[in-house]
Amino acid sequence: MANAVVRVISGNFLTAQPVGIVDGIDFMHSGLVRRVDAATVRRTIDGGSIVLLSPFGFSPTGEAFNLAMEDVATSTAVALQADKLLFVTEVPGIREKPDDPESEIDTELALVDARRLLAQMPAHDQPGNGAFYLRQCVRACEAGVERSHILPYAVDGAILQEVFTHDGIGTMVVDEKLETLREAGPDDVGSILALIEPFERDGTLVKRGRTEIERDIGNYTVIEHDGVIFGCAALYPYPEAHTGEMAALTVSPNVQGQGDGERLLKRVEQRARAADLGSIFVLTTRTMHWFIKHGFEQVDADWLPEARKRKYNWDRRSQVLVKKLA
Repeated sequence: MANAVVRVISGNFLTAQPVGIVDGIDFMHSGLVRRVDAATVRRTIDGGSIVLLSPFGFSPTGEAFNLAMEDVATSTAVALQADKLLFVTEVPGIREKPDDPESEIDTELALVDARRLLAQMPAHDQPGNGAFYLRQCVRACEAGVERSHILPYAVDGAILQEVFTHDGIGTMVVDEKLETLREAGPDDVGSILALIEPFERDGTLVKRGRTEIERDIGNYTVIEHDGVIFGCAALYPYPEAHTGEMAALTVSPNVQGQGDGERLLKRVEQRARAADLGSIFVLTTRTMHWFIKHGFEQVDADWLPEARKRKYNWDRRSQVLVKKLA
């Protein structure tokens, strides 16, 4: 940072309006964000400065109002159509079971799932609980912010971990209006066959027939963009061994390198945890390093569950890799 120049600029970027009288209570000088001067904020950022927004604003008639900083953050992210909105908070994230303080943190929520979860949670209008921040995240995503994050300030380096590691930390709410990550249905069989066929032909994937995919379609997860499926993966559980096989992980060559393989892997991991599986495993001949990069460890084929070991093709000599689910 020697000789670095860091400019932080604040200003009257916010127009406020009063909360008014709610249920007979006069909130007096408490206000809500009425408008964000997004054009001026953008010019300031383009000039190389950091914009510092105070939770304080004036009405058009000159009255001053105290604003909730979460309202300021969400309103600004929406006005700028930001790629990300991050809340660094006192909560560790949104738990898979909101009423169970020991349940796992749900690291990624689609907007539709976040809405459903929020409807199950008690209404809270004050910071200090997950519902308060989740409501802000849903509001931002509904208004066009692609990703909103709830991160714990008690974890050192939480922002860096969320942005620069695969699994991240806390909870991310994702707007998937055009791009949908969902479980497959019978109507998807033809698209899945077309997607995996080139990889079967060059030997990357084991060949699967239409009958097999139709039978197992409930095991598949797909990524769909504007009605076109361009990624898929399947989870075959072996509950007696407390593990499951991830198979047919495929992303169209046209969109590879954009993180869709990681998104499919995360969804398969979520499905495995929901099925109370302690690990997932893959068999691969060509993509071993990708799986190792994403937390898998190589094991001997004798590790496989007995039911899977009986179907193992020893001539193909596939490598077996396992990832334990925390």
